[in-house]
Amino acid sequence: MIGPAIVLAAVFAVLHVAIYVLVRGRAGARLPLLLGAAFLGAWAGDAIGGRLGVNPIAIGDFNVLAASLLAWVGIGVVAVLAILGPTRRTEPDAR
Repeated sequence: MIGPAIVLAAVFAVLHVAIYVLVRGRAGARLPLLLGAAFLGAWAGDAIGGRLGVNPIAIGDFNVLAASLLAWVGIGVVAVLAILGPTRRTEPDAR
C-alpha cells in the first residue's frame, strides 16, 4: 500500500517544478532530473520535519514547509549542476 507521504511528495514535486519552469521559462532535458530531485527532496523534507517536530504548516502528518524547502534545495542542486556541467556545441554546417 502506498502511504500518503509518497503521494503528497509527488504532488509537491510537480507543483514546485512547474513553478520553477514558469519562472525560468524552460527546463529542456533536465525536466526528469528536476522532478526526481524535487520528489526526493520533498519526501526527505517531510521525514526530517517529522523527526524534528517542526510542523507550522501541515496536511495531516505531512510537513508542507519542510517538504517544500527541501524540494527547492533539490531543484537548486540540479540547476547548479546543469550550469557547471559541459555545454553542447553544435557544429556549423560545412557547405
